[in-house]
Amino acid sequence: MRIAVTGSIATDHLMVFDGAFSDSLVVDQLDKVALSFLVEDLQIRRGGVAANIAFGLANLGVPPLLVGAVGEDFVDYRSWLERHGVDCGFVRVSEILHTARFVCTTDRKQAQIASFYAGAMREAREIELAPLLRDAPLDLVVISPNDPEAMLRHTDECRQRGVSFAADPSQQLAWSDGERIRQMIDGATFLFMNDYEAALVSQKTGWTPDEVLGRVGVRIVTHGRDGVVVERRGEPVVKVPAALTEDMADPTGVGDGFRAGFLAGLAWGLDDERCAQVGCLLATLVLETVGTQEYDLGRSTFLDRLGRVYGDAAAADVEPHLRTIRP
Repeated sequence: MRIAVTGSIATDHLMVFDGAFSDSLVVDQLDKVALSFLVEDLQIRRGGVAANIAFGLANLGVPPLLVGAVGEDFVDYRSWLERHGVDCGFVRVSEILHTARFVCTTDRKQAQIASFYAGAMREAREIELAPLLRDAPLDLVVISPNDPEAMLRHTDECRQRGVSFAADPSQQLAWSDGERIRQMIDGATFLFMNDYEAALVSQKTGWTPDEVLGRVGVRIVTHGRDGVVVERRGEPVVKVPAALTEDMADPTGVGDGFRAGFLAGLAWGLDDERCAQVGCLLATLVLETVGTQEYDLGRSTFLDRLGRVYGDAAAADVEPHLRTIRP
């Protein structure tokens, strides 16, 4: 299965606040917020939604094409991704802007306050998908958070060229209006959201959850500790519990890990339940590490954990597809 992952490629600046943001927020003064938090730690890591998903896919033995825009400071990051099996041949390098930056502070309750500098990502709107189709067809294009115009361009091009796409608008939903959201998700083969984003989509588009499902092939909604719900038109709803852990380090990139695992399952030809199980376990590995691409993915450990959480049958179904990754 030939998968292209479009979206943000960024450097993550991750900080930890040993307190609760909520203790410093005054409800009737939110329009005058002026707060500063003394953080305990700073980690500078590789990130960006598209790069995180691509990294996860490659580590599961499904090497993807990464499509996005970066600055000339991307050299070391490119080397890291390529060493792990990601094809960066379609990444655009800006001559004037730096690679995007994500700055995030997480409190002890796992609440987060973050900001994002787009930088070179703004040039993603100049990227055309046609060159990716010259050598071989694409089975799926993942359209994850990116420059807004790039997301619309990639979505429209997929429709025009008859290429299946997975809509993953996530962070871009907050500022988008209903019409833009409808443009981003209508006709998607897969739609990825968390439960809050699903409510936001319905609120802004005016579409009920059933109407959203009628516009896409598969609707996948994650619910944090409560797992994931997969709805496919005309088929029973699939509910998969989360692969829970007490060893939580940082939630940044957890959703990206889930998407990578789910998409890998699709590439292997697994059913929706198995895809969601692989996604949930990979999401947990991300949660257990600081940094979105720092988890340790070994075949035996992954299969052992998959079997303990979801049963021996799940591990047996996945095992043949992991033989190319390290033991």
